[in-house]
Amino acid sequence: MASKVSLDVGDDGVGVIRIFNPPVNALAPPVLAGIKEKYVEVMRRDDVKAIVVIGENGRFSGGFDVRVFEHIHKTGDMNYLPEVSVDIVVNTIEDAKKPSVAAISGLALGGGLEIAMGCHARIATPGTQLGQPELTLGVIPGFGGTQRLPRLVGLPKAIQMMLFSKPINAREGNELGLIDAVVTPENLLRVAKLWALDIADRRKPWMSSLRRTDKLCSLAEAREIIKAARVQAKKIAPNVPQHQACLDAIEEGIAFGGYAGVLKERRLFNDLILTNSCKGLVHAFFAERAVSKIPNVTDIGLKPRPIRRAAVIGGGLMGSGIATALIRSDISVVLKEVNSAYLDKGMKAIAANLQGLVNRGSWTKEKMDKALSLLKGALDYSEFGKVDMVIEAVIENVPLKQSIFSEIEKVCPPHCILATNTSTIDLNIVGEKTSSQDRIIGAHFFSPAHVMPLLEIVRTEKTSAQVILDLMTVGKAIKKVPVVVGNCTAFAVNRTFFPYTQGAQLLVSLGVDLFRVDRVISSFGMPMGPFQLQDVAGYGVAVAVRKMYSTAFSGRTFDSPLVDLMVANGRQGKANGKGYYIFERGSKPKPDPSVQPIIQECIRLTNVMPGGKPVTLSDQEILEMVLFPVVNEACRVLDEGVVVRASDLDIASILGMSFPSYRGGIVFWADLVGPQYIYENLKKWEQAYGGFFKPSRYLEERANKGIPLAQSVLPSAQNSRARL
Repeated sequence: MASKVSLDVGDDGVGVIRIFNPPVNALAPPVLAGIKEKYVEVMRRDDVKAIVVIGENGRFSGGFDVRVFEHIHKTGDMNYLPEVSVDIVVNTIEDAKKPSVAAISGLALGGGLEIAMGCHARIATPGTQLGQPELTLGVIPGFGGTQRLPRLVGLPKAIQMMLFSKPINAREGNELGLIDAVVTPENLLRVAKLWALDIADRRKPWMSSLRRTDKLCSLAEAREIIKAARVQAKKIAPNVPQHQACLDAIEEGIAFGGYAGVLKERRLFNDLILTNSCKGLVHAFFAERAVSKIPNVTDIGLKPRPIRRAAVIGGGLMGSGIATALIRSDISVVLKEVNSAYLDKGMKAIAANLQGLVNRGSWTKEKMDKALSLLKGALDYSEFGKVDMVIEAVIENVPLKQSIFSEIEKVCPPHCILATNTSTIDLNIVGEKTSSQDRIIGAHFFSPAHVMPLLEIVRTEKTSAQVILDLMTVGKAIKKVPVVVGNCTAFAVNRTFFPYTQGAQLLVSLGVDLFRVDRVISSFGMPMGPFQLQDVAGYGVAVAVRKMYSTAFSGRTFDSPLVDLMVANGRQGKANGKGYYIFERGSKPKPDPSVQPIIQECIRLTNVMPGGKPVTLSDQEILEMVLFPVVNEACRVLDEGVVVRASDLDIASILGMSFPSYRGGIVFWADLVGPQYIYENLKKWEQAYGGFFKPSRYLEERANKGIPLAQSVLPSAQNSRARL
């Protein structure tokens, strides 16, 4: 793999070190060793006056190879981690007796940018992305970035780039001082060579960024800036250590010098690699990439067909969101509604979605106009003869959906994908009156559909591999993460999480303060607790799915009258400003103490308090009584083969239910907690409170045998067709 780094020496006396490790020139250990090897060679050669470091194929480097973290997490072998910050960036590059210039195009992220900052100048092409995203993986910049970035762009901007993992482009980098010149791609290497020679001949300054202090403020002022950043970091990342550690490293360098800061950074970096938050974030990173591999779909030589025109049936909240996502990605859409009033409302909703992007500055008016030009309204199926895909997004009504699919089968071309956005109805029932069941597939978006990143692709035993592959490709095109799941009640995500709200409601019936439950769950890392979430989502959904779950999962649900009582008392959650919380424009939701009589009535009706007295629970017990039943249902989902692999359910829980990514997903987190511990507690609660807590067979077996829940979900690709 040393061949991934090459050296060319021209007649001009410049040694060009090229990094070639597609697709993003990741800095794997052999690549880093190759860089050092080439530096040793150029230092030895008398015909080399200066060095240019460049990445091949239009990319400098996407950073350190994350697979190293994965290897360490699996083996615990920290010796696999190369020494880079001192040995390579300081000793080999920055303190070399010949100057280096980084010729940057495409991207220089993480370790890639740190290598570039170790050089004595940086030349970049327009549009090149520069950033330090390491905190998103649970670590901090580990090749000296916490020291050099503040010295090149100033402390406030450096903190912003690191804490928020927010990249900048080359032109902004040039304005800040990170980039010395911005040139066209054609001129990149030529200018970088000339710059390197100018440094060697002392026509340009020989700058060591680690030793610069001109961009740094006084120690007292720096500590005030860092103090404010610590407060902000506690708000945005209260449960993870890397943000505070990053600030620790920065402060060390400002107080005691750049080299002392590099040594502190290295110690913190090594410690952070072994934290559960790093393990969880790295697991989520790879889980998101694994979803694109589906046995008997992506491994049989099929090519995705182009989807250029789509139709969306239903212009309500989901339909308009789906249409928005499609036209944003240059897919033409026909929006079909039952009458002109509904159609007009749907078209306006789509325009409003796009206008929101413009208002936030993430889109231009020109892009919005172009997207809207791809949208066409219809009151019949006359336009459906030209579409490649239909997504039905009407209300959850079986006869209505069956009627729609019978009609569109007749008017759509034979290659057209027939998709439904149902979140509750068996796909076999939806398509049972058609002769095109190989084309029928679930496209379950999460609300709002143009914002939420998850797309559950639901296949039946009859859905063709080609249709699955095509919809996966569409999902990626519209910037979703497509997770293929099997056909069952509520599919993978909603089914896994149905005990979430029910467990919280059971706690309330046991006398636990409702708002305390929300606080505990929020403190764990969910964006809001189950009751506030119910307020925001609306009670109509809760009423509808409760009946479905009670029927489908008889004997293991907790049927609480709480939502019915809320509705009977005129409460509709956020929709009318009154739920468990009070919603007022311009302010955060506030707990509504007047809900207590409703809660007391619920407690009276359920009558599950042992001895009629409220239970006494710690915050940890509250957390476990809400989340362990979710783990239990996840075990059933795994046992039935609803997902291809456990990590699919992990990433789906993160993207679909906002399970904290630093905990790795619901199954990964459960394995960290321990299947035996979860099983023993569920068994104890089953004896005290009933069948809602009854451990699944899968969990019991794994606990008794000491096997992780995530291990060997499906032993072979052949078995994956059973449920999937």
